[in-house]
Amino acid sequence: MKNARQVLVVEDEKIIRNTLREFLTSEGFFVTEAANVAEALALVRQRDFSVAICDVRLPDGDGIQLLKRLKQMNAELFVLIITAYATVENAVEAFKAGAYDYLVKPVLFDDLHHKLKQLFRYRELFLENESLRRELTRQDRFDDLVGSSKALHEVQAAIRKVAAAHSNVLLEGETGTGKELFARVIHRSGPRNREKFLAVHCSTQPVELLEAQLFGQRKGAFPGAQNDQPGILLHAGEGTVFLDEVGQLPLATQSKLLRAIEFQEITPLGGTEPVRVAARIIASTTRDLMREVAEGRFQEDLFYRLNGVKVRIPPLRDRLDDIPELVEFFIARHTAALGKRVSGVTSETMRLLMSARWKGNVRQLDNAIERAVIMCEGTQIEPKDLPPDLLGVGQILPDTDDLRSALRHYERLHISRVLRQWPDKREAAKRLRLGLSSLYRKIEELGLDL
Repeated sequence: MKNARQVLVVEDEKIIRNTLREFLTSEGFFVTEAANVAEALALVRQRDFSVAICDVRLPDGDGIQLLKRLKQMNAELFVLIITAYATVENAVEAFKAGAYDYLVKPVLFDDLHHKLKQLFRYRELFLENESLRRELTRQDRFDDLVGSSKALHEVQAAIRKVAAAHSNVLLEGETGTGKELFARVIHRSGPRNREKFLAVHCSTQPVELLEAQLFGQRKGAFPGAQNDQPGILLHAGEGTVFLDEVGQLPLATQSKLLRAIEFQEITPLGGTEPVRVAARIIASTTRDLMREVAEGRFQEDLFYRLNGVKVRIPPLRDRLDDIPELVEFFIARHTAALGKRVSGVTSETMRLLMSARWKGNVRQLDNAIERAVIMCEGTQIEPKDLPPDLLGVGQILPDTDDLRSALRHYERLHISRVLRQWPDKREAAKRLRLGLSSLYRKIEELGLDL
């Protein structure tokens, strides 16, 4: 567990180290000691410290360079530099590197106590401001996800947790559910949101070109490779690489991707030396990867590497309550782009949109609204403005405000759909969470033709 009073002392002189430890322990701090740069880096990798007190001159490196490394590893770590020579140049160099303040040898305990008191007061304000900034930023970034359904809220809760870490993620969902949008939201809500987000579709190009795009190439690696190219995994730096339809990667390419994830290194096409990479992988798939593994089309090791953090993106039929908000959003976007004055849809159009099957999910709805805005002659989209293939795809909801009639109509549609999908009535009753006798009674009440 993080402790706000964890202090790391990095000092090669044992007497000074022990003296600092005794004083800081008496002041209520939890002190860990390191005698050199290597020990300090190893400790910071294992544990969270609030403050590091570092000597400038260490046997295996420079304290200023160590300061830079420590700040890279933990942005919330505040560093005090100890120097035997207090000059303006030294102070400027330390502050440029990110030091909070510096101490002059021999260290005066009153001076150290005063500086630590100020540091912790400042640190508390800094962390509070960072937390507020992240919260505001996160709210802004989640605005891209339109809707307020329970299904969408569940996904948002999941990706808030996922975004906080730099772990690899697998997004599962049908075609058109907006997996790339969710991937971008995860990236923009994460700790490295200022780094690059680069997307690659894994099934739209020849293997050589796909691997060159992912892992880079050396000049002459294959016909047409006229220059060295870094590859997206390297070019992304510490950002995110989105692999759309990862299930369609060839097996040989899967092996190379597995190595990139396991060992954080790649070998460019035509190259002999591995290159270090640090990008986060967010992969998406419309396929059942477990079945792909069982049938030998997807590597089991890669599956488990990607499947550690999995988020299922719901189809539009599972978030029907979001359709009115999505329609409003798409109308606003397309009217702005097309220069039209369409303000909404008629109630009949909305009933049709709410009852359509949406096999193409949100992408299909977006395309339908774009077409409707183009065809609309007034200010309200009518059913005739919608794509012809959409008409008749769904069953229009009853033209009534009576709740009982609407619920009965929906109940009839829903039970009919489940019975078509599960002809065994015991299984259908189980899916509907009804007793078998209750299902038979519903079939008779609703006059269902089986």
